[in-house]
Amino acid sequence: MKSEIHPAYHMIKVVMTDGTEYETRSTWGAEGDTMNLDIDPMSHPAWTGGNQNLMDRGGRVSRFKNKYAGLGL
Repeated sequence: MKSEIHPAYHMIKVVMTDGTEYETRSTWGAEGDTMNLDIDPMSHPAWTGGNQNLMDRGGRVSRFKNKYAGLGL
């Protein structure tokens, strides 16, 4: 492995949106820095399966459903 080309790998503190924190190794920041997350797996709908409402503006969803209603089994 070549020397002097790899980023420093050190301990940082990560603070989640709910205030919980943990320490991990990272190349981000410097030794002992704190990373405050704006979005994390505890609050983001992609991980939590949050409620998403499909807005039917202009009847697009209705037209799509009508067009492909008989396509499935």
